[in-house]
Amino acid sequence: MPAALGGVSGCLLLAIWASPRYGGPAPFLDGAGLGQIRGPGWWSLAVAILATLAGLCMLRWWPYLLVAAALLTVPGLWAHPGLSYPVEVSVMTSAGYPLTIVGVLACAQGLARVDTGWGAAIAGLSAGAQIFGSALVGAGWLISNVAIPTWHLGMLVVGIAGLLPAAWYIRHGDRDAVGLVGAGRWSWWRIRPIVTGTLAMCVAIPLSFLTIERLAVLLDLSGSPLYRRFYVAAAIIGVFTLVAGVCIAALGGLWALAGSLTAATVRVALVAPAILAMTALFSLELVRSVGALAGVLIGAIVAASRWRMPLASALAVLSAITLFIAYAATGGHPEKLADRESTVPALVILVLVTAAGTAVIGATAAVLAPRGSLPAALGPVAAVVATGGIATVSATYLRDGEPVSSFLNPVLHLNTSAVLLLVTGAAIGGLAFAQQVAARSAERKHAEQIRRSAAAAERDRLARPIHDGVLQVLALVQRHGSELGGQGGQLATLAAEQEAALRTLLSGQATTQPGASEDVRAQLRALATPAVEVAAPAQAVELPAGTAEELTAAVRAALDNVRRHAGPGARAWVLLEDEGNAVRVTVRDDGVGFTSQRLADAEDAGRLGVAQSMRGRITDLGGTMTIHSRPGEGAEVEFWLPRTKASPHNAQDL
Repeated sequence: MPAALGGVSGCLLLAIWASPRYGGPAPFLDGAGLGQIRGPGWWSLAVAILATLAGLCMLRWWPYLLVAAALLTVPGLWAHPGLSYPVEVSVMTSAGYPLTIVGVLACAQGLARVDTGWGAAIAGLSAGAQIFGSALVGAGWLISNVAIPTWHLGMLVVGIAGLLPAAWYIRHGDRDAVGLVGAGRWSWWRIRPIVTGTLAMCVAIPLSFLTIERLAVLLDLSGSPLYRRFYVAAAIIGVFTLVAGVCIAALGGLWALAGSLTAATVRVALVAPAILAMTALFSLELVRSVGALAGVLIGAIVAASRWRMPLASALAVLSAITLFIAYAATGGHPEKLADRESTVPALVILVLVTAAGTAVIGATAAVLAPRGSLPAALGPVAAVVATGGIATVSATYLRDGEPVSSFLNPVLHLNTSAVLLLVTGAAIGGLAFAQQVAARSAERKHAEQIRRSAAAAERDRLARPIHDGVLQVLALVQRHGSELGGQGGQLATLAAEQEAALRTLLSGQATTQPGASEDVRAQLRALATPAVEVAAPAQAVELPAGTAEELTAAVRAALDNVRRHAGPGARAWVLLEDEGNAVRVTVRDDGVGFTSQRLADAEDAGRLGVAQSMRGRITDLGGTMTIHSRPGEGAEVEFWLPRTKASPHNAQDL
């Protein structure tokens, strides 16, 4: 609970930083600019980059990151026309937002490894809190609420009060919040999120030099068209930003790439409906704030539930449908909702899109947290991709090649946001499917490890009595068999072979290389004698080496039964058939035959040659065995093996 309280307190700080009143990032209502870094701005950018790097390196100390960020909010809260701060103070405050977002997401990552619901809820709140912060102030160009600093001061006090217990409780660090579990301190898997997050913040450095003049030279155009169509120039810069962000996200791995793209897409989708709703509800400050808060709570509840993936996808689709309806109902002019201050439609849109954004971020966080990439992927990387996406989408905000001269220009193209929300819903479904496939694969690997451990333990348990009994008898026969005369020498040779095979089995040493294949024809032809005839295809019949050995052993056991039970002078025929996706081996004899009851009587008496040496081997290989026999008509045994079955349990697996 102290960790969850610290995460919620950090989200209150994010709500303050998202306020456009203090020149904060306002990530849901702002876009990328052209060559806007000048003078002290370079120092501010450097401080933000260093703060991101430090935060990603100190994830386990996230409560202290949030405490430092809380202190950095103070200059902005106490600013007024008669008070000025040194430029160094303004530069240092640039570290506030990066430290806050990294700290909150580190808290979410640590919580997700203990309780996925809590971690997903905190991550979702990190996005919802920023929407709430923007809604608390309203549209940035219409700010007139002088009471906002008082609200923010109260939020800051509550946030610090909530952070203190978390800082004390986690004073030795939160190990669950750090990187990939099981990775070494200096391994690439641990360092990769730090590298990607820092590189994402550095994207602004080269892009800041792309003024309209330089962009025109780069594209071999005159500057005049770009000046007249500023949205096109901004979209080109956005494409550069978007490509750079996607490449950096890919450096973090496929999961980080998918997660950051999903988070960035929903953030881009929220821009137009958020502007529309907040402008329409501008004069209803309480309604606007309560609506945004309700959306945040709904999204957090969805993120905390076990059905977060389908519910988040459903919220995104429902929001898209609502935007389509709003666009159609206003005759393609959704700005009418803002001009007429339509309260109910604007409130519905605000609640739904806020809930969808919160739920989608929370559901995405649940996928990224176990892989240690949550703070970087949903923090700086997603922010850069979203910034590029917002600027890129601005190219659609044109009519007859020219933008409408209005802050509501994005609202005119509400369908773009609706389509992006549909894409977000599909992306969440894809993440859910990929996570399910990965989870099943991990379960299979875990089950295989358990099976191998159990097999090794069972082998060790059986090795002691076998070593004390059977192996000593075989060794004795091997040493003194030749002294018996007659077939004693042959008996000694067989005893030596069986002793070696049994020792190999008990030691767990594989007789074949993993992945090797053999032509089963050669092994079956080696069983041919004057009384046994083997027929096989002219082409090679390749099987995994272990499978070929087990199949040959089953055929050998069937031929042993012919020699012992079919009667004197009985002959046997072995037929090998390659059916493409399966292999079939038939062993037939012309002996005395037997009744079906005889097999059951033999198994009850403890004679398990058919049950274990034959049927047991074939069943373990995923195949089937059938026996047909009648007294006086001989017997026929058929083995069928599918090729799609994995390699059989070799000596190492038994």
